[in-house]
Amino acid sequence: MVEEHPEPARERFSARLRSATRTDHGDAESSAYMTALVEGRLSRDQYALLVEQMYFVYDVLEEAADHLRADATASAFDLPGFRRMDGLRADLAFFYGPGWSGDLREDEATRRYCDRLREVCFDWPGGFVAHHYTRYLGDLSGGQYIGRRLKGAYDLVDGDGLRFYQFEGRPKALKDRYRALLDAAPWDEAERARIIAEVKTAYRLNRELIASLGRRLSIEPAA
Repeated sequence: MVEEHPEPARERFSARLRSATRTDHGDAESSAYMTALVEGRLSRDQYALLVEQMYFVYDVLEEAADHLRADATASAFDLPGFRRMDGLRADLAFFYGPGWSGDLREDEATRRYCDRLREVCFDWPGGFVAHHYTRYLGDLSGGQYIGRRLKGAYDLVDGDGLRFYQFEGRPKALKDRYRALLDAAPWDEAERARIIAEVKTAYRLNRELIASLGRRLSIEPAA
């Protein structure tokens, strides 16, 4: 009788994705702009520039979510309460006033980021998830810390100026649900590798966007 050996359990994709992109994620967090932001060294107007650029990014990403609504895999990640555009609009109105939409300026780095979103997120479900994961899991993780820091630094009350960071439900529960979707998605190894590569691209584009803001404001690293 031939002894049977069970196949080893396949590594959870959510864990593999997080491990493979850990350093890519950390690079943006340690940028001069983000460091100055969480340390409270930026003015409200300087922070509002980041909100402004995020508006352009999420506008394209959430348009892609609408476009892929009929795709079972991609649409599963567009969880109830996840979308950020209403929060971004409220924050921009808070910082810029009722005529905020006429005052927005898309940086060149932001334009490149949005161009990539248009290139891969509308016709490739895995590409959409790669960029969606990069943004929304970040908002539920480091974004929550940033929101708390900004609230104290700028004396923001009643959620004004911080709607972008507010989700319906506990962040940990939402992250767990999202990671379960990653683990259950029907992607083969080639597609998983392709998605990991696109997540790295997403982090690079975000890093370039943040660096562009730092140069625009002539922010120097803290001594």
